[in-house]
Amino acid sequence: MRVGEQSTDPIDQILGEVPVPAPLTPEDVRLAVRAVVVHAAEEWPAGPKCRNDGSAYPCRLHRWGRRVLEIHGLNERQIDALVRHGNPFVHVPFPFVLSGPSAGRPTAPQSPRGPAGRVAAPPVRPALRPGGTGRPVAPPATRPRWPRAS
Repeated sequence: MRVGEQSTDPIDQILGEVPVPAPLTPEDVRLAVRAVVVHAAEEWPAGPKCRNDGSAYPCRLHRWGRRVLEIHGLNERQIDALVRHGNPFVHVPFPFVLSGPSAGRPTAPQSPRGPAGRVAAPPVRPALRPGGTGRPVAPPATRPRWPRAS
């Protein structure tokens, strides 16, 4: 059975397809990557089955993950590469851009205001003592200094 075909599994016919969320979030994309990798095909004498639950391949979650990744902008080759890679925690950028930020989309001018609308603080040089001689300050200890056992 191919990815776009209707399943003959009775559970799939009763439950139907998993709905795709209307506005995709980064969490949806992460879950979709896990779904296509974990629910990949495994060859059996009776044909390919889902590696995770043994149902007919592609299972409901694999089909859902593919639909979400296609809506996100990945093509079939890229989704198949994710499955072959085998890491369910691989990072897919959000929003997904094919050729980098300058491919057809103008970048928005940077504002000095942060995401909350407040003016960003100027950069600070923490290595210098304020009003001092300009010598570097030792960085704070990364672990507590406990007394030594004698």
